[in-house]
Amino acid sequence: MSVKVKVPTQLRNLTGGEAEVQADGSTLGDLVTDLESKHPGFKERILDESGSVRRFVNVYVNDEDVRFLDGLSTSVSEGATVSIIPAVAGG
Repeated sequence: MSVKVKVPTQLRNLTGGEAEVQADGSTLGDLVTDLESKHPGFKERILDESGSVRRFVNVYVNDEDVRFLDGLSTSVSEGATVSIIPAVAGG
C-alpha cells in the first residue's frame, strides 16, 4: 500500500530534492525499509543504532506522534501521510 511521506529539508538530498515521496508498507518500520531501498541513507538518518526512531526526530502518522502509538510497529493505512520532522533546539 502506498503512503505519502513528507520529507524535511535536511533529508531532501536523499530524495533528489523532493519534499514528498511515496513509500510502501503496512507499518512505519516497513515504510522506513522501503524508503531505504529507494533512497539509500534514509534509514540511518531516521533510526539510531538500536533501530529506534532517533531521539531528535519526530515522526507522525496522520498527525499522531508514533512515540505515543506503537513506534515502528505503528500501522499505516493506504493514503496515510507520514511526516518526518527533525526537532529544533533553541534558546
